[in-house]
Amino acid sequence: MAVNGDAVSPVFELTQLLDIFPLPIRQALVRLPNLHDLIEVVLDLGRPPEARFPDDFVYLSDHKISLEDLAHVSSRLSEFGADNRAGIEQTLHRISAVRNRNGKIIGMTCRVGRAVYGTVDIVLDVVRSGKSICLLGPPGVGKTTMLRECARTLAEDRKRVVVVDTSNEIAGDGDVPHPGIGHARRMQVADPTLQHQVMIEAVENHMPEVVVIDEIGTEAEALAARTIAERGVQLIGTAHGRTLENILMNPTLSDLVGGVGTVTLSDEEARRRGTRKTVLERKAPPTFDVLIEINDRNRLSIYKDVSETIDALLRGYHPQPEVRQRLPDGDVSVVQVAVAVPAKRASALEPDYGFGEAEDEARDAQLAIFPYGVSRNKIERAISNLALSASIARKWDDADVVLTLKTLEKKESEKLRSIAAENVPIYSIKTNTTAQIMVALKDIFNLPTIDAEEVALREAGEAIYKVLLENRTVELSPQTSYVRRLQHQLAEQHRVQSRSTGLEPNRRVLYYRGPEYSISGASA
Repeated sequence: MAVNGDAVSPVFELTQLLDIFPLPIRQALVRLPNLHDLIEVVLDLGRPPEARFPDDFVYLSDHKISLEDLAHVSSRLSEFGADNRAGIEQTLHRISAVRNRNGKIIGMTCRVGRAVYGTVDIVLDVVRSGKSICLLGPPGVGKTTMLRECARTLAEDRKRVVVVDTSNEIAGDGDVPHPGIGHARRMQVADPTLQHQVMIEAVENHMPEVVVIDEIGTEAEALAARTIAERGVQLIGTAHGRTLENILMNPTLSDLVGGVGTVTLSDEEARRRGTRKTVLERKAPPTFDVLIEINDRNRLSIYKDVSETIDALLRGYHPQPEVRQRLPDGDVSVVQVAVAVPAKRASALEPDYGFGEAEDEARDAQLAIFPYGVSRNKIERAISNLALSASIARKWDDADVVLTLKTLEKKESEKLRSIAAENVPIYSIKTNTTAQIMVALKDIFNLPTIDAEEVALREAGEAIYKVLLENRTVELSPQTSYVRRLQHQLAEQHRVQSRSTGLEPNRRVLYYRGPEYSISGASA
């Protein structure tokens, strides 16, 4: 066997493939000047054999393939599995059978498999980030090659990597894995329909830090992928499709990116948003944190935050990913930088019932807010507190949104009716306070709305659990006197003692249980 270090020689592996063909076909292949670019050999009963290349194909002879030719090839392969795929031991070649209605083989596609080292360098920082990654691309673009490199690279980084190899395409045929996956371990799948079960088995039995899986294509596999990702295991998988939108609109695979659900809004909410009552929203957190579109072997588009990207798509924007390209000298160039808030609207996922084209230009600069019955000074203070790109509009027809009071909205003034008729979104608040305005602005800019009080009470609940379970003192984060009072009340409800300590603005609550403190209850 010709080898270079631990890697099997490409020449040796190609020779292994050539040896399965009848002599006339093998001789014709050897004479090809561009044999190193060969992608596959196609053998169809009653037709001349074909050699296919990236941009062309050639007939290897005038001789038409017979049943004897197909039997000759079959006899030199491992047994065909339930997915009609076979291989050559310790190589990456894949031979797929075409059968007639009686189950007899009448054609074969002999795919050349190559371990191309270094293909993952273009996204090595993303692969080593620990985030779950989906590699997306059409057949033949190099997804499996990059997946194999991901497994090898992470295994070399001393990670516990398990490859779930459904068709033995990642780690080759036979019981000994191909050197292309390095020190990663390989689990074979007896039947393709059981792939999802082997995925779960890999996590439950072998404690991997990384699971690598090729061709996620069924709902059960998508569900298994979500289970793996939610258990804290880095998942690197592939799926067929050209763009992120293909996955999003695929009912079987959409769960990989969070899924899409239809939500019916109330009349008030629809009017406030400036949309129809029925809109599309993401149903759940995505299984994969990062999605990489493989445009071709040397050019990739990277979406580093899938949840943010999906939300933008469903709001009608066209997200701009980071685009990297491998140059002829091997260096990697970033030819397009990702834009967090895209400026161009997408065309299809959710129709644009909102601001229209003028809003796109406004978002590039500043969002114009028209105050109707609301203090301009308080709006400016709220904008400053949240560090938003927004300004005050002098006239409502120059505004992107209108901010008013609920009491004024309920009166349905002529002015508000005119504004609503022009599809300018109207946001209403209960009282004319900076806090209420900040809540409305968070909604407009899609910012997190969990307030400090809720976070503080969550922290208090977790601390009470630790005190009761471990019988130890827990110190909470500094809070205002009002929040501290709520934390003391929560302690009383659970029969945990508490007291406040420290000086403002760092005064905070201590939870404890035992004789070390004699204070019962506390003051804020």
